[in-house]
Amino acid sequence: MPVGFTLLVATFLYFVTNDWSLVFFTGAKLVDSIDTFSLLAVPFFILTGSLMNSSGITERIFSFAKSLVGHYTGGLGHVNIMASLMFSGMSGSALADAGGLGQLEIKSMRDGKYDDDYSGGLTAASAIIGPIIPPSIPLIIYGVVSDQSIAKLFLAGVIPGIIMSVSLMIVAYSFAKKRGFPKEEKATIKQRFYHFKRAFWALLTPLLIIGGIFSGMFTPTEAAVVATVYAMFLGFFIYKELTFRKFYENVVNSLKLTGVAVLMIMAVEFFGQMIAHERIAISISNFFLSVTENPIILLLLINVMLILLGMFIESLALLILLVPMLVPVILVAGIDPIHFGIIVILNLMVGILTPPMGMALFVVSKTGNIPTHVITRGVIPFLIPLIITLLIITVFPQFVLFLPNLFSP
Repeated sequence: MPVGFTLLVATFLYFVTNDWSLVFFTGAKLVDSIDTFSLLAVPFFILTGSLMNSSGITERIFSFAKSLVGHYTGGLGHVNIMASLMFSGMSGSALADAGGLGQLEIKSMRDGKYDDDYSGGLTAASAIIGPIIPPSIPLIIYGVVSDQSIAKLFLAGVIPGIIMSVSLMIVAYSFAKKRGFPKEEKATIKQRFYHFKRAFWALLTPLLIIGGIFSGMFTPTEAAVVATVYAMFLGFFIYKELTFRKFYENVVNSLKLTGVAVLMIMAVEFFGQMIAHERIAISISNFFLSVTENPIILLLLINVMLILLGMFIESLALLILLVPMLVPVILVAGIDPIHFGIIVILNLMVGILTPPMGMALFVVSKTGNIPTHVITRGVIPFLIPLIITLLIITVFPQFVLFLPNLFSP
């Protein structure tokens, strides 16, 4: 049974058997939980990523990334990471990256005689840059659930996203050296400029979103609508690869994904009423604080818990379910909730790379027609730089908070 329905049924049965008088009060929360302006950004960013994939933008970004870093040892591995970094500023979703760019990346690496385990593993690992670099759908949901500034969360993800990209490139280089993977021919200045011109309008997307938010032209929610309109403009009038049929299919698929997210938010809000009634959040807070009040040790313990849970529970469910219970704990310990938000999202992204519930593994497996166990074997080396990045931002919050503090009024 889908997690959302499971939570609804379990909570309803709890109130029916314990305190029926609360059912009507808590039932109203189902509607109130999604009556939030910020949540409107979710369907529009989902649609933006889908439209970008259907408008020929992924091919242009991949070609531009190839002209920049393809000539290094294991060139297509670096291109894979660089393209994911660029595309992350448009989609905000790891699975959109894996499904959209992934097909192109794996095909190119196969043509270049790269091993399937390496190609699939790196594609899955690079895809999780998407939810860290703004715009990010998980960061929007975290901001809504924890009542934090989405604009600050967007800024907080920039430096960790760059650290992730660099660390993945280091590992990709070492593996390419060891396995003797080829490098591409170095592009000339003229070729780079040509590919830059082809990708220029697409590359403006993150600047449009972030620049618009911090110039005060529009809110993060309005930025999602602007991004969707801009993606339609590129697809219909600039690149002319988006048809009305494709547009309709993208809208329908985006509505399906949005429905899943909305069901989860409603169900977890309902479930949260049971948590509050049983004072479970207070018990969890007391447990953690009885173990330690040191912020760093507390965050390390939460990291371990989130990674373990992420191996078995879908990331969106885990995000909406645990954040309301953990935020009071970190506030008591004096931990910045913006810093904590990036840690939570990175933990959950590591979770989608680990079996048995690693959704990114399944998406890349289907996209590249590679057995899941082969991708799992290939992704293990790339978990090391991701966990190192997680430790760095846990111990040194300055990497996360530098930009939000710099641009805060």
